[in-house]
Amino acid sequence: WNVEPLLHEVKHALDRLVTEGETSVIDLRSIPLAPGEEERILEILGRGEVVARLNVLGASDVVETEYSGVWVVTHYNDNEETIGRFIEVTRLPEILRSQAEDMAEASERLALRLEDEQQEEQTSNKLAVEK
Repeated sequence: WNVEPLLHEVKHALDRLVTEGETSVIDLRSIPLAPGEEERILEILGRGEVVARLNVLGASDVVETEYSGVWVVTHYNDNEETIGRFIEVTRLPEILRSQAEDMAEASERLALRLEDEQQEEQTSNKLAVEK
């Protein structure tokens, strides 16, 4: 009996996202669902075009539903058992956003890689001239 009310909650959350930019998260594991209700909710929401698999501190799946702005995020333990499932109503789930620290570190790594590439090219050109 929780399927319809929960889907209405998702619909209202989507309306708030569109009109006010407000994001929402519904923790499916915190709601007392009867057997089969979670599966029914996921079936009704369907699958959209975007699916991402992350491996950060365990595996997580991020799936866009048939309804743009409505995402299902599922976290797994080492045995691939579901340990958390959330419906996120947002433009992009936070877990997919690059973190500032990670981007800064990536920039440094790329700069070092470019330096290495430049040195290899200079060495290669020098050897070619010597021949």
